[in-house]
Amino acid sequence: MGSSSCKRLSVAVCALFLFIACPAFCGDIVDDDENAPKRPGCENKFVLVKIRNWIDGVEAREVVGLSARFGIPMESHEREAPLDVADPITCCSNSSKTLGGHAVLAERGDCPFTTKARVAQAAGGSALIVVNTEEELYKMVCDVGESETFLDIKIPAVLLPKYAGKNLESAINTSRKVQVQLYSPKRPAVDIAEVFLWLMAVGTIISASFWSGWSINEALNVHRRATKEVPDNLLIDDCKRVTDIVDINVASAALFMVVASAILFMIYKFMSGWFLLLLVILFCVGGSEGLQTCLVALLSRWFTHASGLYVHVPFLGGISVLALSVSPFCIAFATIWAVYRHVSYAWVAQDILGIALIITVVQIVWLPNIKVSTVLLSSAFLYDIFWVFFSDAVFHESVMIVVARGDKSGEAGIPMLLKVPRISDPWGGYSIIGFGDILLPALLVAFARRYDAITKRDIASGYWVWMVLGYGFGLFVTYVALNLMDGHGQPALLYIVPCTLGTLIILAWWRGEVGTLWSCGEARKKCTHVTPSSDT
Repeated sequence: MGSSSCKRLSVAVCALFLFIACPAFCGDIVDDDENAPKRPGCENKFVLVKIRNWIDGVEAREVVGLSARFGIPMESHEREAPLDVADPITCCSNSSKTLGGHAVLAERGDCPFTTKARVAQAAGGSALIVVNTEEELYKMVCDVGESETFLDIKIPAVLLPKYAGKNLESAINTSRKVQVQLYSPKRPAVDIAEVFLWLMAVGTIISASFWSGWSINEALNVHRRATKEVPDNLLIDDCKRVTDIVDINVASAALFMVVASAILFMIYKFMSGWFLLLLVILFCVGGSEGLQTCLVALLSRWFTHASGLYVHVPFLGGISVLALSVSPFCIAFATIWAVYRHVSYAWVAQDILGIALIITVVQIVWLPNIKVSTVLLSSAFLYDIFWVFFSDAVFHESVMIVVARGDKSGEAGIPMLLKVPRISDPWGGYSIIGFGDILLPALLVAFARRYDAITKRDIASGYWVWMVLGYGFGLFVTYVALNLMDGHGQPALLYIVPCTLGTLIILAWWRGEVGTLWSCGEARKKCTHVTPSSDT
């Protein structure tokens, strides 16, 4: 696990799915589906609805439903009433009960939803709760063959998933008294989770790029000691051999959108419990490797003897004693996360493994110049926009958002993202950002840091600090857009790429260094930004 070739192979494999740039996402509670028919009295937005319930005066578990296109719009304040079962249960014909202000529980089927609402309303019901036939929420719309308007429906209607509705129905059928309270609280404009997520993303960018700049300085020192020369004439290829990195060229950058789209589509098409387990295993392999790399780099400052002492391990080759010592902890850490990933605090371990993996990939993969950077990030820019905004035209749903939510997997999302639980949000859930939305800009920011290190630029004359500020501002704009769009998923690279790559190109143009940055780092060419030594 600690050998250089094994490390590069395992991290490279895991990086294939790291490049998937999931949208910034906090979960929608409002959806104005343009495909659902609209007519007078049938033009409500679909809103998630909380239903508190008490059985014989004892509060039971709160359930969540979805409001209908028709009826009185759901409001943030509570609507409380006793609950009764419709008779007949489908609520498709005149009720044999006088409901007298009760909320009505009915099963889906046999007639349009609007018919159920009218029957419940005629019997004196104050609200209609429909039990779905599946364990998922379904949008209750107006049937195209019905009357022209639905303004006569004056009660709210909510659909519940099968398990939640059957529990309430069972309680009523056993002569227990059930009271319900329907309400749809609004999300706060800003949640502290978004601040934490912003700090984590920017901190990861800073750490990864700073380490990359430090590594290039170490490479320069190694070159100096090996050649006894001042490293003014350092060849980029020499530096790559010293630091043992993987280079991205124009061809591989151009193929990014194709490869990333194929991986995303594969996840979307085959998403299931077993496929998610495969992603978890890959994430554990990459995360434990990344965590080991970061710990070894940190501890080697204090345990220099152990970091320089190597032992031979069959099939793996030479591994430092320090790496061999921390490997069991890293493997155990990732394994424990995988086993207990469903508990409420598992997001902490997932973020630690994810950040460690991103930092490690940035040390191994280099962008050599802004020509490659422009091709890669422009492809990622188009990729992110298409799969978030335009894929629903082909697949009838946003593929990126479906993958980010982990639909059809039976779990609350895929592992390749950073997430923080929403603290002040009454709906709970997580604010998330995909690894690719951090990793891809981090590669560019790390390039800027290495360039500043080689050219011995300070903060004012360099590029690194401006790139970090550009990334932070781009991510901030992403969250502004997220809140303006009622929590709908946003392609973060839509805002981050112009704020990072655009900043670098504009600043280089202003300084007259576009040509240098465009080609610097190409194989077997001297970096033209380095002034040759005047000594002969």
